Amino acid sequence: MKEVETEKTLDSLKKNMALVANTPTINEAPIIAEVDMGSDFNELTVRATVVQASTVFYDTPATLDKAERLLAEAASYGSQLVVFPEAFIGGYPRGSNFGVSIGNRTAKGREEFRKYRLAAIDVPGPEVDRLAAMAEKYKVHLVMGVIERDGYTLYCTVLFFDSQGHYLGKHRKIMPTAIERVIWGFGDGSTIPVFETPIGKIGAAICWENKMPLLRTAMYAKGVEIYCAPTADSRDLWQASVTHIAHEGGCFVLSANQFCRRKDYPPAPEHVFEGLEDDLTPDSVVCAGGSVIISPSGAVLAGPNYEGEALISADLDLGEIARAKFDFDVVGHYARPEVLSLIVKDHPTNPVTFASASTKLEEKTK
Repeated sequence: MKEVETEKTLDSLKKNMALVANTPTINEAPIIAEVDMGSDFNELTVRATVVQASTVFYDTPATLDKAERLLAEAASYGSQLVVFPEAFIGGYPRGSNFGVSIGNRTAKGREEFRKYRLAAIDVPGPEVDRLAAMAEKYKVHLVMGVIERDGYTLYCTVLFFDSQGHYLGKHRKIMPTAIERVIWGFGDGSTIPVFETPIGKIGAAICWENKMPLLRTAMYAKGVEIYCAPTADSRDLWQASVTHIAHEGGCFVLSANQFCRRKDYPPAPEHVFEGLEDDLTPDSVVCAGGSVIISPSGAVLAGPNYEGEALISADLDLGEIARAKFDFDVVGHYARPEVLSLIVKDHPTNPVTFASASTKLEEKTK
């Protein structure tokens, strides 16, 4: 992979690949596009980009504006699929404990949750409409991490859009990690979709959900080919997890993470990195990224990037899926259903069901 960093390289890109050569600056950090310069363009090749950038915390309109700038830049390099990090719209509240301890809540923590909820979005809603319009404008399939507001419960969610601007659906994180469970609800089996699109079958699992073997198996059974793994985990160990998933599932894995410095969050006391605040400067890195694209054979195609905000791109040869599954098809010739099987309860688990509504539905279908 090569990084687009210099004017000389950019001029070469213009001549050889008809890519837009302007490299924008966001928060005074260059956006770097990693592009495979030797790929053939054919019906089995998809250019994909993972976005590594920070939320404008507590400012959803500004975050949407930033998302559009990044999407436009990715599209200018010919990207057909763009994947954003976990909780990009709405924000990942890194460092905060929302004033929670066993048996106690603080007034400050409740106020923090109120503000966090205001930054979340309704699905459907005006922000979803705008994201759909972006996908249509730039002719890209879009996978976007958001904080979804459903009444007074929040969900860590991924939204899917096709290149015609159609909202395809969503995946809600089914298992928030650690203190995330205090602020986010739990998704259910009704939002574990894999969407069949002209560029392949696309699905997503968020952060440590990817460590859940049964969830992965459900996605493999749905035929996922481009497995999106938006995350908040920038550790080296994460690379082992996503590499294993690509090899296990015989699929491409696209992992997008935010790159954040302390100054990307509100200053104390509005936002406090518990236990770390005194040791941080405005330029301290609080999430180092590590976004990466991996092939079905387990080969790293682009990234991981730990340097700053970046657009990380690669050309996906979808023929590689069949070549990898010749060796190992986890839900096909390598399965032993007479010994091991999985039942996925893929219906909504609503806490309240109104009989009158069910009766009306039955009457309409008669």
